[in-house]
Amino acid sequence: MQPVQHKPGTRALWGAVLTTLVALAALLGSAPASQADTTICEEFGSTTIQGRYVVQNNRWGTSATQCISVTDSGFRVTQADGSVPTNGAPKSYPSVYNGCHYTNCSPGTNLPARLSSIASAPSGISYTYVSGAVYDAAYDIWLDPTPRTDGVNRTEIMIWFNRVGSVQPVGSPVGSATVAGRQWQVWSGNNGGNDVLSFVAPSAIDSWNFDVMDFVRQAVSRGLAQDNWYLTSIQAGFEPWQNGAGLAVNSFSSSVNLGGGTGGGTGGSSACKVAYGTNVWQGGFTADVTVTNTGSSPVDSWKLAFTLPSGQKITSAWSAQISPSSGAVTAGGMAYNASIAPGGQVSFGFQGTYDGAFAKPSSFSLNGTSCTTA
Repeated sequence: MQPVQHKPGTRALWGAVLTTLVALAALLGSAPASQADTTICEEFGSTTIQGRYVVQNNRWGTSATQCISVTDSGFRVTQADGSVPTNGAPKSYPSVYNGCHYTNCSPGTNLPARLSSIASAPSGISYTYVSGAVYDAAYDIWLDPTPRTDGVNRTEIMIWFNRVGSVQPVGSPVGSATVAGRQWQVWSGNNGGNDVLSFVAPSAIDSWNFDVMDFVRQAVSRGLAQDNWYLTSIQAGFEPWQNGAGLAVNSFSSSVNLGGGTGGGTGGSSACKVAYGTNVWQGGFTADVTVTNTGSSPVDSWKLAFTLPSGQKITSAWSAQISPSSGAVTAGGMAYNASIAPGGQVSFGFQGTYDGAFAKPSSFSLNGTSCTTA
C-alpha cells in the first residue's frame, strides 16, 4: 500500500486514516497474503522456483532492456527491446533449468552426473508462443568430459520445439532422426566455443514430456560425447532475435534418476511404480493403469505424465481426468482418489483408437518424478 501524504492542516484526518489502516491491517493479518510474481530485468538476474529450479533472465547478446516475470511454475517475457541480425547469435536465452550454469546450481540438484550412472532424466514443458517476433523455443542440454559447474561445456544439445522467422541452428543439416517417438531434422556444427547438436521439430510443439537421455544417447552415438562424460544442466526457454514479449514457459519439470554404474552426483530411486495393461483390437484399445506410491510420504493431487505413441487417441476415460487426448498427456485424480498414501495405489483406465502398429508409452512420471514400470 502506498503511504498517505501528510498535508498541513489535516492532523485530524490523518488520525482517522491511521485508525482505518490499523483496522484494515488487523483484518488482512488473518488472511494469507497473495504473492506477486517476481520481475527480473537485470542482465544475468535469476531466482529459484519450487525450491528446485533456477529461472534466469540471461540477456547476453544485447544492451537493450529485457524483463521477465517469474511465476511459481515458469516465467513470461514482459519486455524484450531491440533486435540483432538473424544470421548471427540470438540476443538472450531467458530460461529455467535444473543443474549448474556458470557456478549457479539449482537447489538440491544431483547434476553434474556421469552419463553411465543415469537411468533416466524425465522432463516436461509447456510453452506459450507469440507472433510478431523472431525466436526459437528450445531446450539446452549440456555435456562435458568433467563434472564442471562453471563456464561453457564441450557439447551442447539443442531441441527446437518451435522456430519463427529466418533463423537456423548452428552448423548445417545432417539428416533426420526419430528420437523419443518424434521425427526431427538434425543439425550439427561448432559455434567456436563448443560442439552443437540440434534437433528441430518440423512443426511447433506446445507441450511435451520426454526422457532427456534419448537425446543424450544420440550425441554419444554420433561421437559428440562419451558414456563417461557428465550431464551438467538441463535448460528450457527462448532464444529471441527480434522482440519476444509475451513468450512464456508455463510449466517445467526435470529430474535425473541415477541407477547402475558409478558417477557424479547423489540421487535417489524412483518413488513410484506404474503397471500399464492393455486390451488391443484392430483400430482400438483399452488401457488399465495402476500407480503405486513406493515412497514414504503421501502424493497429493497426483498427476501422471506420459506420451501416447503416434497415432493413438483417447476417446473416453474413467477414474481420472486426462488431457489432451493425444501426444504428451497428463492424468489426474478425481475428488475421491486425489491422494495416494505411502505404499498405496490408485487405478484408472481409458479407451482409445490407434493407427499403424500398436505400442505402449515408454516412460511415466508422477508429479515430476520418473516411475519404474511393473
